[in-house]
Amino acid sequence: MTAPEALYQSSLSSLKLRARGKVRDIYDIDDKHMLIVTTDRLSAFDVILPDPIPGKGRVLTSVSNFWFEKMKHVMPNHLSDIPLEQVVPDAAERAQIEGRAIVVKLLKPLPVEAIVRGYLIGSGWKDYQKSGAICGIKLPEGLQQAQQLPEPIYTPSTKAEVDQHDENVSFDKTVELMGQELAEKVRDASLKLYKEAAAYAKERGIIIADTKFEFGVDDDGVLYLIDEALTPDSSRFWPADQYQVGISPPSFDKQYIRDYLETLDWDKTAPGPHLPTEVAEYCAAKYREAEVRLTQG
Repeated sequence: MTAPEALYQSSLSSLKLRARGKVRDIYDIDDKHMLIVTTDRLSAFDVILPDPIPGKGRVLTSVSNFWFEKMKHVMPNHLSDIPLEQVVPDAAERAQIEGRAIVVKLLKPLPVEAIVRGYLIGSGWKDYQKSGAICGIKLPEGLQQAQQLPEPIYTPSTKAEVDQHDENVSFDKTVELMGQELAEKVRDASLKLYKEAAAYAKERGIIIADTKFEFGVDDDGVLYLIDEALTPDSSRFWPADQYQVGISPPSFDKQYIRDYLETLDWDKTAPGPHLPTEVAEYCAAKYREAEVRLTQG
């Protein structure tokens, strides 16, 4: 059995399924470890679309693992050193998830998504046009669409259930949810991770306009970077050579899919519309290009 070109949903008989998220299938290994399989599902506007993006899960795994290694001096991450062969010994079963599965430490996920914005785009741009602020953070007057912010800003949100919408919250709300010390650690780590990654990516022709991190803690309260990191799914990636202020730049991420969906008569609730083959393939190609630039540049 060879690895499938596209994997919409994994099926492992040797491990117990713990949960299916928007993109990831999670299996129990033991009381200290889980297996995370990154499928080719794509979520847009918090709705899982019915068609996979071929190879997307492999790209997301490759890019995340690259950043986990590169950023481990900033903070530890959830990767374990247990090989996949040890937890899925059957070669045929393993083939469907090869290159897209990781064995991770079982940690307690924090109840916020840590969003860092370096440029004025997306919901932040809409917010700014209405109020001159993003998530209550006041910004200078006269900024244009896609303009770089004077300093990156931290705008956390709550985590929504599958098919529900995330909700932006204030920093004070994150203090209520997890305490002052941990809230500050998450904010400071997010900003540091973003700044270092953005500087590295820019040298390779990619602007990271914004990104989302997720964190977990172990039994001793140590903070870990979990889930994915700085991928085309969790970030806006723009080609630096096509960037200009005042317009929404082309992208290496799922913004292309969002833009396509905006042209449809769809109310952004499940079920999502089917994607034309050429739209899915173009998106897949942009994901692969981002992977090559970042990990091989």
